[in-house]
Amino acid sequence: MKTARIPAANAKFELTDVEIPEPGPRQVRVRVHACGVCHSDVLTVIGMLGNSYPRTPGHEIAGVVDALGEGVTSWTVGDRVGVGWFGGCDFTCEACRRGDFISCENGQIPGIAYDGGYAEYMVAPAEALARIPDDLSHVDAAPLMCAGITTFNALRESVARPGDIVAILGVGGLGHLGIQFAAKMGFEVAAIARGTDKEPLAKKLGAHHYIDSKASNVAEELNKLGGAQVVLATVTVADAMTVTLDGLKARGQLVVVGAPSDPLQVPGASIIFKSSAVQGHASGTSQDSEDTLRFSAITGVRPMIEKMPLSEAQAAFDKMMSGDARFRVVLTMT
Repeated sequence: MKTARIPAANAKFELTDVEIPEPGPRQVRVRVHACGVCHSDVLTVIGMLGNSYPRTPGHEIAGVVDALGEGVTSWTVGDRVGVGWFGGCDFTCEACRRGDFISCENGQIPGIAYDGGYAEYMVAPAEALARIPDDLSHVDAAPLMCAGITTFNALRESVARPGDIVAILGVGGLGHLGIQFAAKMGFEVAAIARGTDKEPLAKKLGAHHYIDSKASNVAEELNKLGGAQVVLATVTVADAMTVTLDGLKARGQLVVVGAPSDPLQVPGASIIFKSSAVQGHASGTSQDSEDTLRFSAITGVRPMIEKMPLSEAQAAFDKMMSGDARFRVVLTMT
């Protein structure tokens, strides 16, 4: 089979032929049809989380079950499945014993703990798989396995309820999905981005309001709307997050899903007097991914994608890193 892998830390991708992997006990082999290119794939390239080399990145995987390892009874060959950031857990640590599988102390991530989806086949633990609805294509399903579940799950587990003002900070790979999910969940949606060029798209995706952070005071604009119950921060700029705090309602919540490189500054007065909170949010389990896929299928939420073949993995990765992709690059294996 063909795989696009990183031979050493900070090296370029190499497209090579390797043996098709065999699933071990409680594992499933997936024939990959599509794999999203996520910014977090850079972690594999630089080895930030300690992965070994050579390593095949990719944790936005969509395909079909190709073979079953010993003891797997929950899946059948031919099932349409996805594998996301949640790539398996140990079931024995304290977090798992409390049912918080995404917080597993020994949780696995495809493309880091084991080879991911930049390949024609990959093997994953059976618990990492999520079922893809029949009316959702593989190329649409792939980005939902990370960008999708991250925004969907963060919104549904936030303090916001239908009818509340929810602001989506950023209209990019995560934000363009966050706007759609928020609108379909019944929130009054305010999109926040720099400049006015993204306003037409934000409105088309379902935003009721648009705030140009370059030309206006974001907190003041949110307060004119009555204050945001939740601000979902999908950008990676810490200062852009901080300025939204004074635009939260009492007991509102800034939910951070974009990882800034600089420390996030949180003035005490901004959260004390309104009893508001700053909350980080991990993506979710395979069941959460399945919920995301099903919700997307029935409501029409879809990622904006650009397809590229596996043979152009380096170009696809470079395009994502440069910010030229609008909005998710998806590798296809056919």
